[in-house]
Amino acid sequence: MASEREYFSLSGPLHLTSVDWESAHDQRSVAACLVQGVYILERDRQEKRQDAHALAPPWWEFFHFGLLRCLVDDADSSIFGAIFEFKPPASCCNHSLDGSPRYVLAFRGTITKPDSLSRDLELDLHLIRNGLHRTSRFEIAMQAVRNMVAAVGDSNVWLAGHSLGSAMVMLAGKSMAKGGIFLKSFLFNPPFFSAPIERIKSKKLKHGIRFATSVITAGLTLAMKAKHQSNRAQEDPFAALSAWAPCLFVNPADHICSEYIGYFEHRKKMEEIGAGGIERLATQNSLGSLLINAMGKEAEPLHLIPSARMTINATPSRDFKYAHGIHQWWGPDLQLRSELYKYK
Repeated sequence: MASEREYFSLSGPLHLTSVDWESAHDQRSVAACLVQGVYILERDRQEKRQDAHALAPPWWEFFHFGLLRCLVDDADSSIFGAIFEFKPPASCCNHSLDGSPRYVLAFRGTITKPDSLSRDLELDLHLIRNGLHRTSRFEIAMQAVRNMVAAVGDSNVWLAGHSLGSAMVMLAGKSMAKGGIFLKSFLFNPPFFSAPIERIKSKKLKHGIRFATSVITAGLTLAMKAKHQSNRAQEDPFAALSAWAPCLFVNPADHICSEYIGYFEHRKKMEEIGAGGIERLATQNSLGSLLINAMGKEAEPLHLIPSARMTINATPSRDFKYAHGIHQWWGPDLQLRSELYKYK
């Protein structure tokens, strides 16, 4: 039996009858609903719900989107993503569509149901090991992004993902940004694998740990650069990505993504105390990836980015399921704070 959360009529933002495409709240709500639509597409497939019994379509049709194509994993045939096409009614004037996308590529996270759990957990492990970019699922997603951008242009395409799906968006967005293409991207509860420093209550202790970690990481980074130094000056890899500022949506009660809060806020604090140079080196690397690189293996820290507009949901969370869930992001009365962090 389907849960209440799968029905748009029971859980969706029914109040959003008219979308203001220049409103950050409306953009966030629609993007989150499209990601939810991908979750329900896979649940419909698993439960063999078709035609009038399918629960997924209202999650995009309510906002005048059509399903252009499902993205299917070649290992287990699960639906992990979808391409949606915006089809506004003729009654919409051009002005009201300013800021709207033509196409949205959306990606779901892990589903804890037998039909897809094994493959999803396998990809979660690849993510933890910084190896998601070597999986066939990501290759399918990346090809879909490239094809869509080539066909309609980067300004007409949005990316959106939740949890594991947001890691896919992070990778795809970084890959396109390296080529000078900056896609509008919505990353809901993106995974950040690190010691749970953000859960420490003492601000002084947190800052002390982060400062020490930054100094060690920056020192190891300099050592690695000296080891691999060539005659040509090495470019700053973060500088090439800095113009891409995806929208990150995190919840402090979600230990999977909450370290992004400390990652960006600590960088700002280091700049304020005159230690920006140390942090510019440290922010590009994790200790884990540096140690793996020292052993001669490739280990780009896939979760680290130079710039982002980070939105924190400070609304009290009932439990971890709510804090990490996609449903929180279309609520009408959220306690949000947002800040743009630019790499300098």
